[in-house]
Amino acid sequence: MLDEQRQQVGSRGRCSSIRPPVLPLILLLSLATHSSQAAIHIPSNYHISDLKRPPVITTQPGTVTVFSVEDLVMTCEASGNPPPIFRWTKDGEEFDPGTDPELKVTERSGSFAFYTLSNTMDTMKQYQGKYVCYASNELGTAVSSEAILNTDVPPTQQKEKKVNVKSEEGSSIVLQCNPPQSSMEPIIHWMDWKLRHIHLSERVVVGKDGNLYFAHLKKEDSRNDYTCNVQYLATRTILAKEPVTLTVNPSNTVLRNRSPLMMRPTGRHSTYQALRGQTIELECIIEGYPTPKVLWVRKDGELSESRTDKEMFDRRLRFTNISESDAGEYQCIADNSQGRITHTYTVTVEAAPYWTKEPVSQLYAPGENVRLDCQAEGIPSPAITWMINGIPLSSTDKDPRRTLTASGSLILKDVNFGDTAIYQCQASNKHGTILINTNVYVIELPPQILTEDGNTYTVTEGQKVLLECESFGSPKPKVIWNGGSASTLLADSRMNPLTTGGLEISNITHDNEGFYTCTVQNTNLSISAELEVLNRTVILSPPQSLKVQPGQTAIFTCLSLVDPKLASPLIQWRKNDHKLFASESDEKYTFEGPDLIIANAEPEDEGNYTCQVITNLDMAEATGTLTLYDRPDPPVLLQLTQPKQRTVTLSWTPGDEHNSPVIEYVIEFEDQDSKSSEKGWEELSRVSGNTERASLSLWPHMSYRFRIIAINEVGKSDPSKASEIYNTAAEAPDNNPEDVRSESIDPDTLVIIWEEMDKRSFNGPDFKYRVLWRRVVGSGPIWHTNYTTAPPFVVNGIGNFSAFEIKVQALNEKGEGPEPDPVIGYSGENIPLEAPMNVDVVRLNSTAIRVTWAAIDRETVRGHLLGYKIHLTRVRSLSHHRARREPSITTVVVTGANEERKVIGELQPYSHYTLTVSVFNSKGDGPPCEMLSFNTAEGVPHPPTSLTLDSPSETEMTLRWTPPSQPNGILIGYLLQYLQIVESDDSPMQEEKINDPKISHLTLKGLDRHSHYRFFLRGRTATGDGEPIMREGATTLDGAPPVNISVLPGDNFANISWVAKKRHRNVRFHIHYLRQNDADKWKKTEKVDSSQFFYQLQDLRPGSHYHLRFTHSNVTFFQTEIDTPGTEVTEVQPSFATQGWFIGLVSAIVLLLLVLLILCFVRRNKGGKYSVKDKEEGPIDSEARPMKDETFGEYSDLEEKRLASQPSLCEESKLCSEDNLDFNGSSVLTTEINLDESLASQFSRPSESREVPNNSPLNPTTVSPSPNGLTNQVTILD
Repeated sequence: MLDEQRQQVGSRGRCSSIRPPVLPLILLLSLATHSSQAAIHIPSNYHISDLKRPPVITTQPGTVTVFSVEDLVMTCEASGNPPPIFRWTKDGEEFDPGTDPELKVTERSGSFAFYTLSNTMDTMKQYQGKYVCYASNELGTAVSSEAILNTDVPPTQQKEKKVNVKSEEGSSIVLQCNPPQSSMEPIIHWMDWKLRHIHLSERVVVGKDGNLYFAHLKKEDSRNDYTCNVQYLATRTILAKEPVTLTVNPSNTVLRNRSPLMMRPTGRHSTYQALRGQTIELECIIEGYPTPKVLWVRKDGELSESRTDKEMFDRRLRFTNISESDAGEYQCIADNSQGRITHTYTVTVEAAPYWTKEPVSQLYAPGENVRLDCQAEGIPSPAITWMINGIPLSSTDKDPRRTLTASGSLILKDVNFGDTAIYQCQASNKHGTILINTNVYVIELPPQILTEDGNTYTVTEGQKVLLECESFGSPKPKVIWNGGSASTLLADSRMNPLTTGGLEISNITHDNEGFYTCTVQNTNLSISAELEVLNRTVILSPPQSLKVQPGQTAIFTCLSLVDPKLASPLIQWRKNDHKLFASESDEKYTFEGPDLIIANAEPEDEGNYTCQVITNLDMAEATGTLTLYDRPDPPVLLQLTQPKQRTVTLSWTPGDEHNSPVIEYVIEFEDQDSKSSEKGWEELSRVSGNTERASLSLWPHMSYRFRIIAINEVGKSDPSKASEIYNTAAEAPDNNPEDVRSESIDPDTLVIIWEEMDKRSFNGPDFKYRVLWRRVVGSGPIWHTNYTTAPPFVVNGIGNFSAFEIKVQALNEKGEGPEPDPVIGYSGENIPLEAPMNVDVVRLNSTAIRVTWAAIDRETVRGHLLGYKIHLTRVRSLSHHRARREPSITTVVVTGANEERKVIGELQPYSHYTLTVSVFNSKGDGPPCEMLSFNTAEGVPHPPTSLTLDSPSETEMTLRWTPPSQPNGILIGYLLQYLQIVESDDSPMQEEKINDPKISHLTLKGLDRHSHYRFFLRGRTATGDGEPIMREGATTLDGAPPVNISVLPGDNFANISWVAKKRHRNVRFHIHYLRQNDADKWKKTEKVDSSQFFYQLQDLRPGSHYHLRFTHSNVTFFQTEIDTPGTEVTEVQPSFATQGWFIGLVSAIVLLLLVLLILCFVRRNKGGKYSVKDKEEGPIDSEARPMKDETFGEYSDLEEKRLASQPSLCEESKLCSEDNLDFNGSSVLTTEINLDESLASQFSRPSESREVPNNSPLNPTTVSPSPNGLTNQVTILD
């Protein structure tokens, strides 16, 4: 062992100014390939030049069974610095493979192996035993686990006799396999000669011993190739046994059933012992007919389905990795129709040693105390022993610094460099031994801070942060933290210095921001760290709990606020803690910004939806609930209880509310006696939604069925199933019919009517009405009585309009209704006998009168006096003296029964009226009084019927009107008032009085040509001035050429449009156009009217350039140039074929030939022998017809007709006048024939030289112009 274990290393931290060349080293005295090896960890970033390491066995020698010389290989590998030296023991004795001539040793750095050189297995037996490998260097010796080497002979095929087995149908049998004995576990396969597996079932199974068991035989089991194939995996061997022939003899009788019997194991009890972690199988093979069923149970507890498996058709119960809890009693219960059999298995579980606490390899500084805890369990309990470098602790010198506790722990006090060693803890019981190596390495290593200097930690409020300060050294360095806003870190309960050197700060606030310093105590090594605290992520608007109906869309919104220094957060949605993803196929989930959209909500969508706002530092989350609510289900289990005379209690069980509480229940009923009626189910009652029973008030003598409808905020449920039928008993009527009255129409009759009672108010069978009546005066107390089943009831022969007391009572076979109260009724009315007297008329003004009369004698009315009717007839107007007769108009004015005067207004002034007054009742009108006549006084006239405006010049306006339709007196003249229309609305009103009522026009001169005027014209009578007729207008200005001319060319035309000046008269102008290649051949159109707004210039050539000039009165007011689209047509150069002399010559030749042909036809026709009569009356020759009629005659007639038609058109129409033709040319004819009547009527006006433009404010309606211009008529501006 070394006397000193000091090693030179580099330092790390702020004062590490010099760093020698270092070897980056990970000292992992690791578990490597075996769990019993511990490790000393020196961080990889700890800088040290060359550190010695104790040996660690990395590859353990393994237990092996040798079947051939090639199988004997023992290997042991270990790491360490310096490299370890290997040695072996065999059965506790030193064993040096290098000295054995039969063995070959291979030794490399960290590895040692030996194998045999022998060629025969006979020499292998001497090497059987238990081997242990030891790896040593100057820091100690590591000991391997024990490896066992066995030898065995591979199983071989042995010669066997062929087996023939015979048995009867229904009996059980076992076909033996007898696999060769071997240390290897065989795998058995029963197959036929085609190497196909024998079909196994509950009836035919393979036992763990390899035999084939038949619970009972069938005839089809007979065959001669039952072959047992034995497979050994270790030697890769398959041995096929001799085929077995099985002959099943058919039974001569019906197969007899047999109760179950155990085939394997035999008896009623078996005992199994297993070690912890092993796999065992309990076997239960049963014979019997029919095939028994097998059930496995645990007697002392519940059979664990997770720790056991059933195999081979439940004939085996398999325990994998068995534990102490599996120990107990198990039963196999087999039964069929004939009985039952039980076999009990007692399972005992013991355990080889296993570690419960392992000692840890560690670096120690001189003077430290070391405690190596080593604890193991097993059944029976293992014994713990310690070794130092492979030597038992009991065999070493006693050292008072070493203490062994009762629990097996080893304590080393005040260790020094000489205590550096490898300590082995060993646990043993009868089932085996386990061993673990633990390194105690006493060494001094200077401290280093391994964490980088200047780290920045960024966190959010409320979080926990760990400021790292990892250090390493031996002894272990101690670190101190300083800094931050707190004066003393230890005074803050949120500050927690960790044993690892880090500083943990909980529930961080902005006050914790700043710089922190970590210093190794008693050194000048330190590092600093900066802590940055950001605002925590908060959810401003969390998802709300939603209630939606199925099929609707639910939207959860999650609005958050994050620190501006952080990147945009990730919003993650979860449903019931499961992450949600956008749905591509059915679009169930859609994420739009802060919104989660759930489409077509279904019941499976209900749950808790959590919004997680995730940044790279923190996360905030909030949860909302989605609940589906819908119409409730109908109530069920309707029951009728507590029946009474007119009540019954209905109870029910509520249906599913579907997350929306029931607000109320509607109880409906159906009358079983009137199912065919249109009423059907009717509402009877409504009760609160938190009740489950209701007391129902019923009508007597009815047959009920009830049903219930539940209502929540979504809507109504479907109706429940109907209850059983419930019948109520009959009773006397509770009330009488209402609204008893008389509605007598015919005289001498009394008609008594009432509101017919609802059938539910009959209360019993044989329902009817008792009708009672008597006169109010003269009949005494005697009531007349009669019965009926329905209204009305008619009493005859009782006089006109007499008063009666009447009443109607309900009754059925159970009794009468309550006594009714009488009402007054009357017999039928008749027409009144007399007319009103003392009728008089007083004129109040020209449109109103007052009519008075004396009250009528009520006896003569013969009924209820409803009032008086005044018949007022306007016969004629007094101002009309022409021969035609006006139709009379009669008006009826109705008054009340108590009125004796009436004022009637809205009469026509200056008219002749007649008047009568009569009385009326419900039967009709009485005779009228004597007719009175009267005349109304004169009034003011109505407005003139029409008023039109004409403008002869720019400063003159002519007004034309027609008299009022209702002068209401004698017209004595007119009053004309007019004013200028100005923005200030303060223009003075000017008047012109016209005293001659026959005048119908007036010309005003000196008007302002720039102003509009408003004209008021009234009629006058001796009574006063009437209501005016009003018009607005302005004078028409002299004509001017159009403006805003636009030209749109086409292939062979050009569309020309313009805007005429407002209020200007129409002018006519020419359009001159010149094709660029035609030199100075200007062409001119006919005169174009400025009010047309449009003209099409035709006969242009495609692909040409044209100059256009517009002239009025020989003055050009607009010119432009255009290009027609298309391809220019090139003119063909003239040739002799187009010369006149050539054409004349050809025409003469053709004419000469034509004459010769005619002469030939004439001679031919004259040569025939036909009579003159036949020639005249007979059919014309087919060849001569076209010559006479079609060729010459028809052409000549057509030309004459066409030429003769032209003068007749001009003779009948003025359109063909010289002026018209000069203005519009040939195109005017078609245009003017289609003019409407309103325009055509203006041609006869006397002033034909004046023109008004279509767009004048006096003439807003668009009208096609006349060739000679329009008259000076003005269209009114309404």
